[in-house]
Amino acid sequence: MNLYRSLRVAPGVTSVVGSGGKTSLLARLARELPGSVILTTSTHILPFDNMPLVTDGDARSVEEALKSSRVVCVGSPEREGKLAAPSLSAAELARLADYVLVEADGAHGRPLKAHADWEPNVPATTRTTILLVGASGFGRRIAEVVHRPQLICERLGVDGGDVATPELMARHLAWEMKRGVVTPDVVLVNQCDGEGRRDEAARFGEELARLLSVADAGAHTPRVMGVSLLG
Repeated sequence: MNLYRSLRVAPGVTSVVGSGGKTSLLARLARELPGSVILTTSTHILPFDNMPLVTDGDARSVEEALKSSRVVCVGSPEREGKLAAPSLSAAELARLADYVLVEADGAHGRPLKAHADWEPNVPATTRTTILLVGASGFGRRIAEVVHRPQLICERLGVDGGDVATPELMARHLAWEMKRGVVTPDVVLVNQCDGEGRRDEAARFGEELARLLSVADAGAHTPRVMGVSLLG
């Protein structure tokens, strides 16, 4: 399956937010996409393995790198080997490559997350926003598997010891969407490594659609897909 076709990734800027496999998703899309690709961030990332890296922020350097490699990673050097957002904007990068893939928030390795009011940092020129959810967090305690668990507890009136069920996480995403914290075009439930996880992904999608429909008959409901991204 060509995942980029299923996600309807178009030329231009695509932003990936959420938790549970953003790096794996970005790497897979970069491999699949038919044209030149720039991988970058609006927050912080680690450089991608086995991929040319441009860190001086100069458009000519990016153009030269793309002459010898279809995919390059662009960012500004940070502490501990990480990359911050490059000096070139997403719009400027989009003039240099067919596709620009942006990691637009962080989750500290947790499969689930709550977004603070100031995130995600999605570039204004983004054509498609993909929100990732890690199904491995379903059925476990909120405090163990959610990045910023206190936000979910405050917003939904639950406890960190409560279980992060698909329905609860759908309820929280609906809370964020109704308030414009996140506005995904696609919700991708990752880590669906078996029938049980696929069932949980289906429950999550059904509950999200129900909650958004009840809230506003005209509300935008993102497509929900379940996958297993290896690597």
